[in-house]
Amino acid sequence: MQQTIKVWDILVRLFHWSLVLFFILAYLTGEGDLETMHALIGYAIAALIGFRLVWGIIGTKYARFSNFICRPSEVKAYLKSLMSRHPKHYIGHNPAGGLMVIIMLVALSLITWTGLETYAAEGKGPLANISLEVSSAHADDHHGSWNGGRGGGEFWEEVHEFTVNLMLMLIFVHIAGVIISSLLHGENLPRAMLTGRKKVKEDEALR
Repeated sequence: MQQTIKVWDILVRLFHWSLVLFFILAYLTGEGDLETMHALIGYAIAALIGFRLVWGIIGTKYARFSNFICRPSEVKAYLKSLMSRHPKHYIGHNPAGGLMVIIMLVALSLITWTGLETYAAEGKGPLANISLEVSSAHADDHHGSWNGGRGGGEFWEEVHEFTVNLMLMLIFVHIAGVIISSLLHGENLPRAMLTGRKKVKEDEALR
């Protein structure tokens, strides 16, 4: 017998869909004359990451990192079980999904950081003052011969683009994993992230 239980709290759901929206907007504003808007969206994404890190520690049961960060052996065992088409069902994130959450948070953090560095190279953003201070210090040491600051804008822009492309690949893998998991477990994970509720067996609900 199945029943529905609350798994994803409202803050987790708002984080997830806000991140989807802001990432799309950031991608669309990455080129052209929308630099300021792109930067503001980047700040919003940075704030979301900060929130998720805090909520992963003090949040509700299935939002906490301790609930879904698993040992490598558990992740490997779960991935192998997918081949049997009868993988173990998890109420929250499964081991592979939990690992993907961490990888995507790291990738998003790198995107944000490299974006800030790119912006700072233009003399803008919160890292710009640090860039100027470093540049001035080196200029004094080398009698005005220093021109680099925190590094060239082109370098950081290339690294930023690389991290964005990496994130796009991770998103593709994430979507594929959601589809596979939904099919194998007979559940609608996207809907669960909208409603916060998942269908589980009665014995699972008692865990």
